[in-house]
Amino acid sequence: MQTQILGLVTPLMALFFAATFAVFWRAGRMRWHVLGFAISYVLFASGFLITHFLPGDAFYLFHATQAFYSLGVTLFLASVCERVGQRIHLGSLAIVYVTSALVLGLTVSLSDDVGPRLVIVNIGYGAMFAMGVTTLLAAQRRNLFDVAIIAVMAFQAADFFIRPTLTLLFEQSIPAAVYRDSIYYSLIGLVLGVKSIATAMVLIGATIAEWAITLRERSERDVLTGLRNRGSFEESMQNIFPRAQAEGYPLSLVVADIDHFKQVNDIWGHQAGDQAITGIGELIGNTVRGCDTAGRIGGEEFCIAVWNCENDPAHRLAERIRQAFAILKHPGLSDNIRLTASFGVATARDGESYEQLFARA
Repeated sequence: MQTQILGLVTPLMALFFAATFAVFWRAGRMRWHVLGFAISYVLFASGFLITHFLPGDAFYLFHATQAFYSLGVTLFLASVCERVGQRIHLGSLAIVYVTSALVLGLTVSLSDDVGPRLVIVNIGYGAMFAMGVTTLLAAQRRNLFDVAIIAVMAFQAADFFIRPTLTLLFEQSIPAAVYRDSIYYSLIGLVLGVKSIATAMVLIGATIAEWAITLRERSERDVLTGLRNRGSFEESMQNIFPRAQAEGYPLSLVVADIDHFKQVNDIWGHQAGDQAITGIGELIGNTVRGCDTAGRIGGEEFCIAVWNCENDPAHRLAERIRQAFAILKHPGLSDNIRLTASFGVATARDGESYEQLFARA
């Protein structure tokens, strides 16, 4: 009875962590990788429960647990890599799984000893985690949590490679019928529990940090357009202008204003005006580069700081946005009505402040 209860500790912890990540994802409206953490922990818990409740000598025991563990590891690694803008090669993970499954099937048919089976499946998991580590090392971002996640992943890989071999040195052979009474089974419950907690704590810390950053960014974003609000935009200019001048990069401003916007509100209503603002905001956000900074600085007024850009290409950028907005349909207006916007462009001169450049633009 005590063994049965202890065997449930690890899957119950995994389900608790799954629920925690699901709450973070839902409440914080976070990116899909957080939901991926939740689903992967559900798959891990399912694998634990299958191992615990299926007959120890069932020929399909290792196949079933390997399928759930492998799915969980794959989703887990994909989520961890997506978090830092990397994509793990799913084809390579599939090759590892298929190879391990084929060798496992051959081993099950040839011997009742679970020792070789343990080595095969664990080496497969170790190879998967090693792929995850190499993918994470290629990422550009590297804060404290990123380093901690890489360290945890490296520990996971090392454990899967080393633990089965060391354990089998003591037990030599483990018949399937007594698998749950073996030293290995007792050890794996403890090790998996510790690894599950350690990994979850690191990921929870990283998720909370991401949540805090997301909340801060949302406070700096305009609700209708998703661009920076005026305060955030002008604050960023206090950093961008000195940097451009110090590093010798040209910096241009593009200022845009929807024409006759008061008439839009008066004739079609403020909801139609909001939809027009949303339309040009999305258009600007989809057109500018990642190194540029765009914001809504007034009711219908927008500004783009174009990094490392002279006046002529900045003018062409403004013209592309102007032409695209002139043919854009707006849900709140009549089908035959189109809006236009006026644009100003200016490139910073030596020693010029943001206020001076904005006035020229």
